[in-house]
Amino acid sequence: QVQLVESGGGLVQAGGSLRLSCAASGTMFKINAIGWFRQAPGKQRELVASISTAGPRNLVNYYADSVKGRFTISRDNAQNTIYLQMNSLKPDDTGVYYCNKQWGKIWSDSWGQGTQVTVSS
Repeated sequence: QVQLVESGGGLVQAGGSLRLSCAASGTMFKINAIGWFRQAPGKQRELVASISTAGPRNLVNYYADSVKGRFTISRDNAQNTIYLQMNSLKPDDTGVYYCNKQWGKIWSDSWGQGTQVTVSS
């Protein structure tokens, strides 16, 4: 019964920044990780970044090559919130961003409404 709600998207100019939030409610039992995905128009949904839901916060987590050095994923276990800090945004970053949960190595097939990120050129 874990529910994830994305927020923080918006319209920004190239070079700007946004911070997305993924608020989790319900038990996190057996949830291994939370990931941020995005889907641009005409493209497949892709994993942008992921982070473990437990353990050290300084773990090296996954980042897509296209966002390395610009995006940072973090978590606040006390608030059950996962963040995606996006800096130096590019028009190619435009898309709907979703967070999702991972059981073991399998991502949930249940997706929320996401949050729209639009980067103008």
